[in-house]
Amino acid sequence: MITIMPRVARDLGGLNLYGWVFSAFMLGSLVGAVAAGRAADRGGPARPFIAGLVLFGVGLAVAGFAPSMAVLVAGRALQGLGAGAVPAVSYVAIGRGLPEDLRARMLAVLSTAWVLPGLLGPVLSAEVTDLFGWRWVFVGLIPLVAVAGLLALPALIALGRPAGQPAPEHRLLDAVRTAAGSGLLLSGLSARNPLSALALLIGGLAVGLPALRRLLPEGTLAAHRGLPAVILSRGLLTFAFFGGDAFVTLTITTVLHHSTAVASLAITGSTLAWTVGAWLQVRLGKKWEGRDLIRLGLGLILIGIAGLVLSLRPGVPVGEAVAAWTCAGVGMGLAYAPTSLMMLVEASAGREGRASASLNLSDVLGTALGTGVGGAALVAGANRGWSLASAVTVAFALAAIAAIVALALTQRLPLRGVARATPEAGNKLASTG
Repeated sequence: MITIMPRVARDLGGLNLYGWVFSAFMLGSLVGAVAAGRAADRGGPARPFIAGLVLFGVGLAVAGFAPSMAVLVAGRALQGLGAGAVPAVSYVAIGRGLPEDLRARMLAVLSTAWVLPGLLGPVLSAEVTDLFGWRWVFVGLIPLVAVAGLLALPALIALGRPAGQPAPEHRLLDAVRTAAGSGLLLSGLSARNPLSALALLIGGLAVGLPALRRLLPEGTLAAHRGLPAVILSRGLLTFAFFGGDAFVTLTITTVLHHSTAVASLAITGSTLAWTVGAWLQVRLGKKWEGRDLIRLGLGLILIGIAGLVLSLRPGVPVGEAVAAWTCAGVGMGLAYAPTSLMMLVEASAGREGRASASLNLSDVLGTALGTGVGGAALVAGANRGWSLASAVTVAFALAAIAAIVALALTQRLPLRGVARATPEAGNKLASTG
């Protein structure tokens, strides 16, 4: 999407909706994750998986034939609904279908599955756009969605319904309210008029915060020990990493005046390094406590952010920025999977879908707010006449603060290593990178 969106905007117009092409997908995935989690707890993972694939496919078709940017945004929202459902179902399948000793490895395998699309996706989408037009980037993916369904559906049907009494469910209306409140917050963070920004921020909190509290485990926003602290830590982790990651390309190309190819080295390096970190946590998890792995990962992310800030100084070679963000990628790989495995241990039996939805919700909100707050720093800097380097430094500082808070909260995480999860966790939920 990042590769083809300038071409799409030239064809469809509606530049004021450019950011919403990405935000609509993210907010849709928030609702999709909650809906799929409650459906998986109620009747098993197969039905929400099918619904997710259908919604994703329909969203691709709507986007591919969109006559305007507004219709494209609607298609992206449908894609988000489906995309949020599919990972939630995957987490339930891992928790119910794999023994404890294979789950950490499976998380690393799933992290590896991101590498090839991450490397080839931008190149292929550019080539398809040049040869056939940008619409085929969407429409051409529909057959792959069908193949994914045929591969996975038999095993999901075999898992069947969860055993035991149905657990209390998330209210779908709360997910919609949370998404709406998040949309208002993101609009407020990007608004240039201070009064409009304040009104949108207050409205977003009023609409979204009460619903969010009901969707998350009790005590999450207060960082209570156990599952609430795990869920909150995941949101802070994604805030810290993606709050920095969103501005790496801008830093290298616009502030440091290097080519897009050089900037892509930093993004590619962090993508590959994330996978390295995910496999490293499998090995270290046999001896280390999960929260020690998270501490190490957060420390590496902080080093990466500090390296980006240092690269803004005159005379510092651009290779330092590339190396710094590659280091942050290793940290993300080390810290991401252990939070998923902790959630596996802490989630109550029969509530796997609910716990999965909470983790996904924290994931999405951390990413959205991390990038949104950083973007607000750029807007504020432009309004005050700051240099772009100064504004980017503030954005990086905000991401670093989230990492520091997450480090402080590691004391509240469960004191159980990845390899020493209890046998009773056999039917509980795992999550992916």
